Amino acid sequence: MNANQLHQEIKEANLSYMLLAQQMIRGDKVSAISHLEISDEMADLISGLLPAQMLKMSSTNMLLCCFRFDEKLLLNMVGNYSRDRMMSQMHATPNVGARSLETVSA
Repeated sequence: MNANQLHQEIKEANLSYMLLAQQMIRGDKVSAISHLEISDEMADLISGLLPAQMLKMSSTNMLLCCFRFDEKLLLNMVGNYSRDRMMSQMHATPNVGARSLETVSA
């Protein structure tokens, strides 16, 4: 994968994230703030973005979201846990945060 392809993938991921975040905030602001780990002010900002503004923010070569996983669960997955038990716990483990987004918009 060359640099242009990588930048295009990041741009698409950023746009998808921004659209999802905006939809979540408009649907249930309190829950979205908790899941995205953003401030009330950031939620208001994202909710009010125009499509052109979202495209501009998405065009950065920096990923706007970050992925977090429960380290204890991941270590257990590498260990001897059964696949069924791992998968039953995994559904609630991945979370998406927007800490990078707060630094970009500041």
